[in-house]
Amino acid sequence: MPLDALNGAKLPASADFHVHLRDGKMMELVVPTIRKGGVNTVFVMPNLVPPVTTVKHALEYKAKLESLEPNVTFLMSLYLHPSITPETVAEAAKAGIAGIKSYPAGVTTNSSSGVLSYESFYPVFAEMESQNVVLNLHGECPSDHDAGITVLTAEERFLPTLLDLHRRFPKLRIVLEHCTTAAAIDAVKSCGPNVVGTITAHHLRIVVDDWAGDPFCFCKPVAKTPADRDALLRAVVSSDPKFFFGSDSAPHPATAKRGGDKVAAGVFTQPYATQLVLDALEAAVGRGLLRADEVSNERLQGFLGDNGRRFYGLDAERNEFIVLKKAGEIVQSSLQTPDGELEVTPFRKGEKTWSLAFV
Repeated sequence: MPLDALNGAKLPASADFHVHLRDGKMMELVVPTIRKGGVNTVFVMPNLVPPVTTVKHALEYKAKLESLEPNVTFLMSLYLHPSITPETVAEAAKAGIAGIKSYPAGVTTNSSSGVLSYESFYPVFAEMESQNVVLNLHGECPSDHDAGITVLTAEERFLPTLLDLHRRFPKLRIVLEHCTTAAAIDAVKSCGPNVVGTITAHHLRIVVDDWAGDPFCFCKPVAKTPADRDALLRAVVSSDPKFFFGSDSAPHPATAKRGGDKVAAGVFTQPYATQLVLDALEAAVGRGLLRADEVSNERLQGFLGDNGRRFYGLDAERNEFIVLKKAGEIVQSSLQTPDGELEVTPFRKGEKTWSLAFV
């Protein structure tokens, strides 16, 4: 098999710099799966209902997460909203809030309070630059058919905005979240060292044809072409510190993925976050896109943890390791609450995946 050399390999625990942990029963169901995916550090998205727009709310949310899983480092964020001011940024920096997440209005789950115009936030961005707070961008434009913007072009059409923000605020640290196109990879590379990009596990595996026929592969931004997917895979093994792991694991009730007026956007990968990256790389080696020697321990360590930890200025406070194994493990068909009222379906249910264990 293509990556047999990694069977038994030991790596630092992964860090996942883009997770949706929700709240209520869903939070209670998915938070305990973080470490199952080989992860001990997560950057938590703030698009709850209502969104996390105050430091108080973020710290209260963090306390709930820590009570469910004390062996994970939770990095918190605020939701970019008209109520966010430069004073909020200063308070957030003092409290250790890691970033502020921007959602264009209406493009994805719980984004109705998102950004309509970035210009009004220039004073906030200037303070973020001063306070060294990260700006996390959901890099899509809302669909506009008159302007030729659809889900397939929304990311590429957003890239001029990324470049403009970087030009105006060159010291502002910016993450282009969940890159899905070769154009996004090129845009991040073209910027200075303060602009980086995260890449998910599922975008390393699927293309437009997959989500067009399977609601459990449907997310925002949507997966694009085979050429785009291959550009992401090459970025993962490139040793470029600008790219690191952010799963964008986004759990939804299975009923919301199976039908109704709309299919919820989101792919749930949390219990197999690290393993699914390995699966995707192994598939790429199998079809000749990558060489097995390109998927080295050093490059995996960079993508799965070191690059992101370095960007966010994290120390090795949780000096833990995982061991990778090929043991024929099968992805669970579903996760359910004890009362059976809530069910979530993992990505690639019923398929073989890598195994891992903390050591």
